[in-house]
Amino acid sequence: MGLFDEIKKKLGHEFIDIVEWLDNTNDTIVHRFERYQNEIKNGAQLIVREGQTAVFVNEGQLADVFTPGTYTLNTKNLPILATLKGWKYGFNSPFKAEVYFVNTRLFTDEKWGTKNPITLSDERFGLVEIRAFGTYSFRISDPGKFVVDVVGTDSNFTNYEVNEHLKSLIATRFTDTVGEANIPIELYAANTSELSETCQEVMQPEFGRVGIELEKFYIENVSMPEELKKEIFEYSRLDKLDMTKLAQFKAAKAMEAAAKNEGGTAGAGMGMGMGFVLAQQMGNMMNPGMQQQVRPQPVAAAAVPPPMPAPIQYFYAVDGQQQGPVSFDVLKGLFANRTVNRDSLVWRQGLENWAALKNVEELKVLLGGSTPPPLPNA
Repeated sequence: MGLFDEIKKKLGHEFIDIVEWLDNTNDTIVHRFERYQNEIKNGAQLIVREGQTAVFVNEGQLADVFTPGTYTLNTKNLPILATLKGWKYGFNSPFKAEVYFVNTRLFTDEKWGTKNPITLSDERFGLVEIRAFGTYSFRISDPGKFVVDVVGTDSNFTNYEVNEHLKSLIATRFTDTVGEANIPIELYAANTSELSETCQEVMQPEFGRVGIELEKFYIENVSMPEELKKEIFEYSRLDKLDMTKLAQFKAAKAMEAAAKNEGGTAGAGMGMGMGFVLAQQMGNMMNPGMQQQVRPQPVAAAAVPPPMPAPIQYFYAVDGQQQGPVSFDVLKGLFANRTVNRDSLVWRQGLENWAALKNVEELKVLLGGSTPPPLPNA
């Protein structure tokens, strides 16, 4: 060994009288205490501050773990390392061991998100894709396990490194959780709190296997394609709509529009006729003597068509409750949106009893695939 090595060795022994770590960063989780040839002087002072844990590793094997406090390093407070080294009667010379300081404070506001869309199967909309993102917070709960299983020989293990591992774990477990939840697709965005708590419970054992405690897990947003949003909104409005009231409203609007369109010439003629009659009545009132001299000519009665036949109205049953009456067109719409089906009970004037829709002659057209009767014999 050269003179320079001897100097470095002596300096190394002088500098390791105190083993400590002052964290001046915001992202370091594990820091390995560096010194010459990993040698620590017998009787050195170990200072572990609040929010830290010191982990001693000997040749890749976990030795001792120290919580916050000040320690004098000897065989009494290094029992596991003493056993590994085979020190039966104490030691007076420097010993070799790796010391890792683990930051045990709470790391908050860590970001996570699904890199790729998650495909789910919904009973009404079929296969759909969603994305999600949010935040989480964690702390190192078992420093020894974390150093051995995750850190290894990394001398400066940062928050970024552990997050890359945790994000993959979160995305996998989140996909499994929402896939097994089997809830309607529109409820994901409305129940993020409950879903967050469920995901945290599912993920915690996975974090615990490597010495990490998942303190909080938040789902901030669940997004889906715009076209799927529109379908969900339309379905929601249709589901809350009173089809009978809607049919009545549309019928009233149609009658109003028809009156405007058909009141052109005929309406003007009736208006003029009424004006003539009113003018004649006013003239007779102003000149009562003329009533005896001039007899008013009768006004030809305007031709009035007979009233239109009343449309057939149908009553129908939904969940054992009578609904209606509605017109054929409204009933057709109810059949199209599956409010009623071929086996639903209906009744109209002329029927003795309620009958299944499929057995009412004029309603069979709703079923489709109607077949004409056989041709008569030649």
